[in-house]
Amino acid sequence: MKWHWFTKKKIEYPQFWVDYINTFNTKPHKNIEDTRFIAFDTETTGFDRKTDRILSIGAVSIINKTIATKDAFELYLQQEIFKADTVKIHEIMKSDSLNKVEEIEAIKHFLAYIKNDVLVAHHAMFDYTMVNAMLKRHGLGKLKNKIIDTGKLYKKTKHIIYQDNLKNYSLDELSEELNVPIVDRHTASGDALITAVAFLKIKSRLKKLDKLNWKTLF
Repeated sequence: MKWHWFTKKKIEYPQFWVDYINTFNTKPHKNIEDTRFIAFDTETTGFDRKTDRILSIGAVSIINKTIATKDAFELYLQQEIFKADTVKIHEIMKSDSLNKVEEIEAIKHFLAYIKNDVLVAHHAMFDYTMVNAMLKRHGLGKLKNKIIDTGKLYKKTKHIIYQDNLKNYSLDELSEELNVPIVDRHTASGDALITAVAFLKIKSRLKKLDKLNWKTLF
């Protein structure tokens, strides 16, 4: 329960949101190797956080040097909005046979999966913003998790000159640079796995450079 700052009325949050918020009462691991990272990705109807919607969420957990594929997360959402021009990218049809859930159910499952762990995504601000827009539609707050962007983190493994620092690596370009196999590209679960492998390779490079610490990661 929370007081709204303007109306002074009590806000009754659903239990799943309270449970999520309460996970942050636990102190995070100080050791990077013991921390559970969650690489995740979203497929959407487009790039506008106000008018577009998330179609699917894929995620996989990482602890130390291990990607826990058995602990993977994949979920498809019912489509309120359909844009034929983006189907050629994500290939998710409105009438296909995928088992889809309502948006509020997707939120419940995703928050229960990520808890207070550190999120990892490529071009992370887009996915972060789309999830927050989804939360806002249901009267919830923003994600509280710390988040790492693999595109920005990769640059910290290089001797950056001005032009390199401006380069906005796509996931394909990053995969090529790091020799990461491209599997199930443009599916949320596939891109989450690619991001997880890229993150481990970047983390390994940072360790060799003696730069693997929380300050560098964030």
